[in-house]
Amino acid sequence: MQARDRSWLEAAGLVLVRQRPGSAKGFMFLTMEGETGAANVVVWVEIFEKFRRVLLASAMLGVRGRIQREGEVVHLVAHQLTDLSAELASVGNRETPFPLPHGRGDEAHHGGSGIDPRGMPKGRDIVDAHDHIDHIKVKTRDFR
Repeated sequence: MQARDRSWLEAAGLVLVRQRPGSAKGFMFLTMEGETGAANVVVWVEIFEKFRRVLLASAMLGVRGRIQREGEVVHLVAHQLTDLSAELASVGNRETPFPLPHGRGDEAHHGGSGIDPRGMPKGRDIVDAHDHIDHIKVKTRDFR
């Protein structure tokens, strides 16, 4: 909540609410909760299309984006999303801490955040034993 406007930030947490109102012109709004509190995430249409599966299926999500401040209201505008559901599912079986991504050594020198996206966990793979992935239908609910 203290980050400066337009600064880059990474956050992770449980997805509490997903909203994509018809009046929002395709934008999606997420509310996530992590160790430090709740975060409001705005997902633009292009990012929604690029990360559709991750956005709709993740119980725990990693978000990299820019802070947007409007008075007391703070949003994280998503640029990259990572499905962290596998890490969440393994919580009860862990005897070691969560693996933290480590940045490449040249990231700080080149002005990067220090975290290399190539080291981030990959999204979940959907396994379709019958090879009918293009025929899977997901029932949706319209809350309007």
